[in-house]
Amino acid sequence: MDEKMLEIALQFLKAFLVGGGICLLAQIIINFTDLTAGKILVYFMLGGVVLTAVGVYQPLVEFGGAGATVPISGFGYLLAQGAMKGAEKGFFSAITGSLSAASAGVTAAVVFAFIMALIFKSRTKRN
Repeated sequence: MDEKMLEIALQFLKAFLVGGGICLLAQIIINFTDLTAGKILVYFMLGGVVLTAVGVYQPLVEFGGAGATVPISGFGYLLAQGAMKGAEKGFFSAITGSLSAASAGVTAAVVFAFIMALIFKSRTKRN
């Protein structure tokens, strides 16, 4: 295995460890608390914002790459990064910075959800 392949494999391993750790934490919360899935998602997103604000999430992103940016906490990281970059330009940009940072991902999610709704017919889940 050449050096480039080893580097890629190491990046995959790091992403798996970080993303897996985040998922493990979520699974522990699901198993041992009565929190709903919606509340857990909000807490993880806010956790990403708070960890970004105190400077902890950026090193995690640098180490784990997609393992840290793909989970919902990565969305909080993205919002916080946009707000901090916007704050350099002023108060209004601090508010709109997070929205512009996340706009491409949110737009893609809405467009693809719409396309899937047109293709597939929804129905009630049977127990």
